Amino acid sequence: MFDQKTYINRRHRLKQQLGSGIVLFPGHDESPINFADNTYPFRQDSSFLYFFGHNLPGLTGVLDIDKNDDYLFGNDAGIDEMVWTGYQHPVSELAQMVGIKKTGSLAELESFMKTAFSSRKDFSPARNSPSCNKFSPARELSSCNNFSPARELSSGNTIHFLPPYRAQTHLKLLRWSAFSSIAILPSTELVKAVIAQRQIKTDQEIIQIEQAINITVDMHIDAMQMAKPGIKERHVIAALYSKAHDAGVSMSFTPIATTQGETLHNHFYGNTLEPGDLFLLDSGVENAMHYAADLSSTFPVNGTFTSMQKDIYSITLDAHEAAIAAIKPGVAFKDVHFKACGAIVSGLKNLGLMKADLDDAVLSGAHALFFPCGTGHMMGLDVHDMEDLGETYVGYDGEAKSTQFGLKSLRLGKVLKPGFVLTIEPGIYFIPALIEKWRTEKKFADFINYAALDSYLAFGGIRNEEDYLITETGARLLGKPKPKTIADIENLKK
Repeated sequence: MFDQKTYINRRHRLKQQLGSGIVLFPGHDESPINFADNTYPFRQDSSFLYFFGHNLPGLTGVLDIDKNDDYLFGNDAGIDEMVWTGYQHPVSELAQMVGIKKTGSLAELESFMKTAFSSRKDFSPARNSPSCNKFSPARELSSCNNFSPARELSSGNTIHFLPPYRAQTHLKLLRWSAFSSIAILPSTELVKAVIAQRQIKTDQEIIQIEQAINITVDMHIDAMQMAKPGIKERHVIAALYSKAHDAGVSMSFTPIATTQGETLHNHFYGNTLEPGDLFLLDSGVENAMHYAADLSSTFPVNGTFTSMQKDIYSITLDAHEAAIAAIKPGVAFKDVHFKACGAIVSGLKNLGLMKADLDDAVLSGAHALFFPCGTGHMMGLDVHDMEDLGETYVGYDGEAKSTQFGLKSLRLGKVLKPGFVLTIEPGIYFIPALIEKWRTEKKFADFINYAALDSYLAFGGIRNEEDYLITETGARLLGKPKPKTIADIENLKK
């Protein structure tokens, strides 16, 4: 955890920005796999982590802005639980660690929130929800007319909470609001306020991100050296997980480790590596503070790129460098994406795979046959930072996203600011099913030389990915560099 003052200041800034009302941050609970005591690995909600610090289940944070009170709710572990789990800090101690004075149990939280929802000016149980007298089991809810402690809350509070992305959280909100669907609309004000804070990374956050990146770089180097003809993809994956556990970290997302890189999110690890294969690795860790890394590498299994592989790899690297050269404050990332797309079209035109005007090809979306995704995304406490809050706000400041194939998959398009952390990851993918579909439809025939594509149908896919911080004057690579030139990779594989 960071120091107590960090969390106090974060909550203070949020309360200042919102001005009034109650802010609710339901933390995550344990999630059973197949019975209650056999759970998935626990990971706390990132916004809860940001404002309340604790990666522990069964906690909820509440801010009463009008009274300037911060609360941490949760149940203290009893001896029966600690027999199984070991010593657990009481909620009062957890609250003190992050500068909170007021605490309560989960039963008190439920009473508190029912009072909050019932005091809303737009709340009417008779209009918005089933009658409380008909709800069963009755023990799950207090009487609708009997909320307590009412003295804790002002009348007519606005209740701010973020969009729930877990069913458990949604059910809690329904229960607290007496099953009023109108009462549990997420707060756009809170979404915008949280994004405004979390998108600007502090120096202490950058230290954590770079720690995760440096571990990830080592993992990629190990994978490059390990990948040889005869081993299976899953052997590489096993080594990555072993490295992560050894470093005391976890994966920030399910890794992609495949000889079939044309499938953008390929999580099948059963292929045997063959001479001539390209291996695409997209993986990263999150460190003990849960800050993420996200890197991609593509390399030849037998140590040397073929002539065709060198051609395509060089184009993707040109696109990568074009995007890096373009990132700085005041530039819209959508324009950075177009720079990468332009480099791809230019390179493929030189190979005879595309034709006609470069700008027209990018504007029309013809390049998306080879690059059907985006050049990058925000990164921080989430590998796709704050994506649970909605790409429209996180990536576009509320502006509508494009519906064009390829461009609609660009997660980040807005103007860059100092403090943003983002990925750069253009690529080229030869997807046989997509090529055949467009060829049959004669789609973009003025731009694509379909006759020349037959020899590339079994090629696969290539991408490189690095993580960058937007500075006051430009951008800098985060963490130590990983091998990415043809010469660097071939020398490492010797």
